[in-house]
Amino acid sequence: MGSGGSSGRGAPVASAEGPDGSEQRLEVRGRQVPAALWAQPGLRKLYLSDAGLREIPEELGELRHLRTLALDGNELLEVPEAVCDLPRLGHLYLGRNGLQALPAAFSQLQSLRCLWIEGNFLARFPRALLQLPELRSLQLGDNRLAQLPAGLPRMAGLRGLWLYGNRFQEFPAVLLRMEGIRVLDLDRNRLSRFPDLTGLAALRLFSYDHNPARQPPRVRDEVRLVGDGAQEFMEARLERLRSLQEQEEEEEEEGAEAPPVPAEDGPEDGEGGLEVLTGSPGET
Repeated sequence: MGSGGSSGRGAPVASAEGPDGSEQRLEVRGRQVPAALWAQPGLRKLYLSDAGLREIPEELGELRHLRTLALDGNELLEVPEAVCDLPRLGHLYLGRNGLQALPAAFSQLQSLRCLWIEGNFLARFPRALLQLPELRSLQLGDNRLAQLPAGLPRMAGLRGLWLYGNRFQEFPAVLLRMEGIRVLDLDRNRLSRFPDLTGLAALRLFSYDHNPARQPPRVRDEVRLVGDGAQEFMEARLERLRSLQEQEEEEEEEGAEAPPVPAEDGPEDGEGGLEVLTGSPGET
């Protein structure tokens, strides 16, 4: 994130936005969130990035109108309970902390649409996420995941899934059932081969760089690939599509130049249509 937090000089800074769009910036000293923030229950956005925080006061749960919360780049070992008490939270940034799991109460965040939790120590996919129907963007890069749950397709609203820098040795078969996924990133894993991905009709970007796989996966023509051999694959695909387009244009031109069949020589009542188009063996 980086919208709040330290600028590299002096104390870290907390940035907040009120209901009227006004912004304020307060210094974070001694790893303590400025108490003045908790006296503003109408806050819509709160950025506490890179502030060295190890704890978040329970007063955070009183910010019931909060839509965006950035806690990335801190020293949190657990998700603060107060975070799970924010009913309108839509964007949550928890990257680069020391998290090993998410609490069960995380499923209470029913308005959450975007979750970034990259750069932590998650060895298992958090089950609470399966109960978040509004989630559209899920950033799980640079964790320790090796498997995905069979129930992942329950997250039918998910459009972007980032899984780079994890420990997948095989392509998770459950991803083939994610029919709405548009962006899928599996960079820097241990994948030696890919299945046919043409069944993912909504997919538009697939990134697979820095894996042992030697061949790019089969994808639909609409998909952009990023990875070893992707450029050659896409150039060949573009050439094929151009060739098909030129062929179609030539066929259309030939059809436009063909002389019309005189009405008196044509079939009557729809009979003999095939002979008119192909010619009969006895014609000279």
